[in-house]
Amino acid sequence: QVQLVESGGGLVQPGGSLRLSCAASGGTFSAYAVGWFRQSPGKEREFVAAISRGGTTIGYADSVKGRFTISRDYLQMNNLRPEDTAVYYCAAEPNRGLHTPVVVPNQYTYWGQGTQVTVSS
Repeated sequence: QVQLVESGGGLVQPGGSLRLSCAASGGTFSAYAVGWFRQSPGKEREFVAAISRGGTTIGYADSVKGRFTISRDYLQMNNLRPEDTAVYYCAAEPNRGLHTPVVVPNQYTYWGQGTQVTVSS
């Protein structure tokens, strides 16, 4: 059973940066497709970024392109905006997304508990 634990969230001013980490245990995380999603109160969980199981393909939501960078272990977030405020979740999937990033939340098997990111002055 894979367990994921996010860390690195917090309060940051607009234009600031944060690095979210996703620590995995209980599985071969390096062989999984990995994704980051976020959810604000009253909204559905939305795709942020993902990396394919093979590690060769990365996808980003349009709203974060050029500002966020994903690796298998972290999500680097630069030039943060108030609209980036949300709970951020990492997810891992062992069976899908070999060559293509998985961007749909319900296609992920494992989830972390989430970490709060608040962007405010």
